[in-house]
Amino acid sequence: RDEKIMPNVINTSRFIWLVSIVYLILGTLALGLAGIFNGMKPVNSFFHGACIFMAAFDTGGFSPQSQSILYYHSFIYEVITVIIIVLGALNFKLHYHLWMGNRKELVKNIETRSFFVSVIAVFSVVAVGLAQAGAYPAAITLFRKGFYQLISGHTGTGFQTIYAQQFITDWNPLALSGIIIAMALGGAVCSTTGAIKMLRLGIIFKAFKEDLKRIIMPERAIVVGRFHHIREVFLEDKLVRGALMITLAYLILYGVGALVGMFYGYPFLEALFESTSAAANVGLSCGVTNAQMPTGLKITYILQMWAGRLEFMSVFTILGFLFAWIKGK
Repeated sequence: RDEKIMPNVINTSRFIWLVSIVYLILGTLALGLAGIFNGMKPVNSFFHGACIFMAAFDTGGFSPQSQSILYYHSFIYEVITVIIIVLGALNFKLHYHLWMGNRKELVKNIETRSFFVSVIAVFSVVAVGLAQAGAYPAAITLFRKGFYQLISGHTGTGFQTIYAQQFITDWNPLALSGIIIAMALGGAVCSTTGAIKMLRLGIIFKAFKEDLKRIIMPERAIVVGRFHHIREVFLEDKLVRGALMITLAYLILYGVGALVGMFYGYPFLEALFESTSAAANVGLSCGVTNAQMPTGLKITYILQMWAGRLEFMSVFTILGFLFAWIKGK
């Protein structure tokens, strides 16, 4: 809520438009040329390129084809879309500093650091799971399939280069759990991603580290926690409480959706996968979400998408207003 890119709304809007349009031109051009190289007709290629760019940079995940990015069967296409979805998952304030030439911010910022560590850690889980399952004998294929689904889930995009059912038939529970964790964590604040977000994750781990210091160091020692997020920020209790509260709310939402899925007869891991994807506004699916799914589950996922997208603050406000209104009657 306190994130500000520029001093006033007008300049902030202009900057966001500028960044988005420049990236749109470059991204569409790159994807269009990749499509032509892949054998598509120029008009179709650039149309697909524009659609895919907008879905990637907005981390929306929609695609002109029902097979998503798998339709293109193109390594170049996958590389370009990974770059775009990572850009879309970055804090717009970080984009501003990068455009102003302050590239050190990319290295120092707690969000980018948390994202980098998280991607490495979770991909390790996915890679081990895929290796155990023997889904992809070739190491390059394992990396290509595993890393793409991981980044797509972590950024909340929802592009897939495998069929939905392959999450169940080819991947084992460990690899599937890695994707669930990635979807649950999300990208940066002040971006188009959903889920818990990297800033909150960084704050929680930083607070845990500072508490360990207080336990280890002498009682008279003064421990002052701080982190870098555009500027140096002191680690105050209210920041930690806020991060923990929203994180807990997301975890409860993921769990409730999974219980509803299990009530309708789906296995726990599949139900948790779909619940997390819905609540984190990701869009990846292991096959549960389809036109024939139970109406109650559809309503559950709709409510999860709504609450998760609003990050609960508006939901809490509405509930508070309703309780106050009922109490006053």
